Amino acid sequence: MRIGIIICDRYRTCGGGKCLRSMRERAGAFDRYPKDEPLELVGYSTCDGCPGGNIEYVPEEMIKNGAQAIHLATGMVVGYPPCPHLTYFKTFIEERYGVPVVVGTHPIPEKYRRVHQGLDSLPVLEAAPSLMATAEIRRTYD
Repeated sequence: MRIGIIICDRYRTCGGGKCLRSMRERAGAFDRYPKDEPLELVGYSTCDGCPGGNIEYVPEEMIKNGAQAIHLATGMVVGYPPCPHLTYFKTFIEERYGVPVVVGTHPIPEKYRRVHQGLDSLPVLEAAPSLMATAEIRRTYD
C-alpha cells in the first residue's frame, strides 16, 4: 500500500517521527492496514497554510508517485486550534482525485487528549476513534 501524508503548515518543520513510527507500528490511523502488508510513503507535504493551497495540487503528485490513500496528519486534528478546513480537505481530495482520505496518522498523545477533552475539538477526535488508541499507547506518543 502506498500512501501520502499532508501535514498542517504550522508544523512544516516537523520531521514526521510520530507519523512514521505509527506507520511502522500500524498504530493510530494506520491500524487499518494489515501488519503483513508493506506500507510505502510516497509523498509528505504541508497544506501550504490556510486556506490550504497545496490541497489542490499535492495529491496529484502523490498519486503520480503511486499513492492509493492520503492521510491528513494528526496535527490537523489536535493542533491549536484544530484545522477548520479538515472536512473540506477530505471531501475535496476524494471528489477531485478519487482516492480515499484518512483523517489522522499517529495516535493522539495523552497530553493533547487531556487538553482537547473539554474543547470543541472533541467531536473531531471521536470521529476518528483509531486516533484515540488506548491510554497506554497515547502516553507513548507524548
